[in-house]
Amino acid sequence: MSKEENVIKYYVLCNKLKNIIRTGWKNWNVQRDRIESVAEHIFGVQMLAIAMASEYQYDINLMKVIFMLAIHELGETVIGDLTQFQISREEKEIIEHEAVHKILDDLLNGNQIEELFLEFDSHNTKESLFAYQCDKLECDLQCKLYDEEKCVDLTKQENNNTINDKVKELLNESNSWSTMWLKFGQQTYPYDENFMAVSNYAINNEISKKIKY
Repeated sequence: MSKEENVIKYYVLCNKLKNIIRTGWKNWNVQRDRIESVAEHIFGVQMLAIAMASEYQYDINLMKVIFMLAIHELGETVIGDLTQFQISREEKEIIEHEAVHKILDDLLNGNQIEELFLEFDSHNTKESLFAYQCDKLECDLQCKLYDEEKCVDLTKQENNNTINDKVKELLNESNSWSTMWLKFGQQTYPYDENFMAVSNYAINNEISKKIKY
């Protein structure tokens, strides 16, 4: 294929993420005119990364992080948005890595981009661990925003297969859907003290009312 064809092929494929709705919100029957797409999540997590790096002065290459986050959902153009409640992390990595390899195979810089994608999945560098925490916290914060809009009715979750014993326990302990979600994140992901502080702030405050502009 020509360079022009490669550009268009990659662009059109990634453009699909604008129309792939995040599975978690569908599972919880979020009622809203517009529900977040994977592409919108990518934007949100990049903006969160910028703010976290600014306020907590992480010793990281932020430009590398932003690039990493731009491509971290690339495989979902092929496999869709699969959650931890549908498939194990190990199983998802296998099919996702195969999909990403095929997607990038025709690009001249495909190998370098794939290496960055695999670094994100490894969580074993400063940048990849920071990016991973941003990825998970962004989802928690979006849940908080939906909860403040009262988009979820906990009495209408009959077909929600994400409500396992741990989720039930946290729902019983918490005073809201988003508090459960934020605490689940705190107990599940390797948040450092800064990410934990932002998560706790979200639990204790109405974050949608903090916009000054």
